[in-house]
Amino acid sequence: MKKVLSFLLSVLIIAGIAALFYFRPPFATKQIDKVYGMYFVYKGDKEFKKRHLQKAIDNYNRGLQLYPGHYGAWNNLGSLYVLYEDYFSAVEAYEQAFTHNPKFMQARMNYGVVSAERLGDFDGAIAQYQAILDTKPRLISIPFIFNNRRSTKLNRGLAYYNMGVAYKQKSIYLDDAQEFRRKYLLAALDAYKRAVKILKKDYAARYNLALTYHLLDDYHDAGLNYCKAIELAPMNYDAHYNLAILLRHLAKADKESARKYYKAALDEMQKATGLISSSDGFSNRQRYVFDVMNEMTRMLYTDKNSQYFVERLDDEPQNHGVTYVNGKLVATDDLDRAILKNLKTCGSKKIFTQEITKDYEEPRGRAKVPNIDSF
Repeated sequence: MKKVLSFLLSVLIIAGIAALFYFRPPFATKQIDKVYGMYFVYKGDKEFKKRHLQKAIDNYNRGLQLYPGHYGAWNNLGSLYVLYEDYFSAVEAYEQAFTHNPKFMQARMNYGVVSAERLGDFDGAIAQYQAILDTKPRLISIPFIFNNRRSTKLNRGLAYYNMGVAYKQKSIYLDDAQEFRRKYLLAALDAYKRAVKILKKDYAARYNLALTYHLLDDYHDAGLNYCKAIELAPMNYDAHYNLAILLRHLAKADKESARKYYKAALDEMQKATGLISSSDGFSNRQRYVFDVMNEMTRMLYTDKNSQYFVERLDDEPQNHGVTYVNGKLVATDDLDRAILKNLKTCGSKKIFTQEITKDYEEPRGRAKVPNIDSF
């Protein structure tokens, strides 16, 4: 009896397929192509995992010829093209992905990053980041199993961050008038401010916010945000270095407080020097930092005719337990904790909270316009 039922079921399935081909041949052919296409996409996924990149590309292309609506395969194909530095093909693949699925945020994000970073298409990148922000996400919550609320929020934070990067790059690389460059910087500032509200513990977002304030000559907020970036990731040299440069600028502009600012700048530059030490010896970056640090030291201690000269007594800058040998930070087990504490301590924070203050009100709802004549 079971064999008879199984035979009858098989006959019905075959008859149904035959009827489908007879009455709706285009639809039936499309479904067959879709099945074959998914098979080749599956093979492409396997080759991708094995790092057989060219085989993966070949399989994805065969699969997408048969089933062009597979947006995940388009996205993977774009990432493979990036590995081969074929950026134009990559953005075309990403565009196909979000054309077939407009809510596929990963493809839009990838499109934006490649467009801005590799092709210089800042407007195209910004448009995709804005599309991510404008798309109403579908929130899914299954108690104790799955919840995409956090990942959705993270994607928005990354979209704001990448938008800030694109606007900042646009202000630097495009040959526009100064007023437009400032406009792009203010747009970058607004994007970074929104990003740090979401990515609260992200060093890159905080550091770039500080750098943008710095480029806009807002030394108060630049200094405070460099300090916050240092507290988040004290082992990154960039914030230490740029804070030192900012303090050096303040020292040159303010003769009365120059001594204090130079000492704070020297302390941050010493930290930066240790953090950029390289295993292959003396890098060009180290050499440049040492030149700047030597200038600060010279201004403080060696030029007796200088108005910045101070006596070298008990007032020398302290390293707070950090050991430097040939410009490199040397740590032992006993010093590790002290070194980390020293690196996380932004000694100049009081300067920006008590001395370098804002003399303008920040408008709500848009990026602020600093008073560039304040210093």
